[in-house]
Amino acid sequence: MKNPIITISREFGSGGRESGQIVAQKLNIPYYDNALITIAAKKSGFVEELFEQADQKPTGSLLYSLSMFGAGMSSVELPLNDKIFLIQSDIIKEVAAQGPCVVVGRCADYVLRETENVVNFFLYGSIEARTAFAIREHDFPSEKAAEAVKKFDKRRASYYHYYTGKKWGEAKNYHLCMDTTNLTPEKTAEIILKYVDLL
Repeated sequence: MKNPIITISREFGSGGRESGQIVAQKLNIPYYDNALITIAAKKSGFVEELFEQADQKPTGSLLYSLSMFGAGMSSVELPLNDKIFLIQSDIIKEVAAQGPCVVVGRCADYVLRETENVVNFFLYGSIEARTAFAIREHDFPSEKAAEAVKKFDKRRASYYHYYTGKKWGEAKNYHLCMDTTNLTPEKTAEIILKYVDLL
């Protein structure tokens, strides 16, 4: 595939961010994850901390924000979290329209569902491997790391379902789901690149 737009959804500690950065470097294309928060904050005029607080924490006040908003609901009536999601979604569409890129998280697979040349990946791994990653890379206390990892995953699953109506991690929502338990980020990136090259 030429000019791919690659989205990576991932369980916490499965190496999605690291793998995505490597893929972007290999293809010499832009990479977006937390940077979207900064871009959105600057574009919207909201304080950046509001984006960080609202990120991946749906309010539960609207089940399908995008569909309701599209039906004519005023953005003024939307809760802050939903406004932020819409702003981030617009930015994801904008960067994708500019050309090939790698986007990690932010329901990018769903946001770009009508965009051409999009390839969606989901990375997962054993709780043991991901807990070890959390301890090693994020200095999580060893006795609480596994619980913290599960909470991150639960929050991501809730966020994804709230804004897409779909199940996070379900194979049919992605082109390829990959168990990274025994893979380094470099190996994971290599598989992603090979898969994209075969399309």
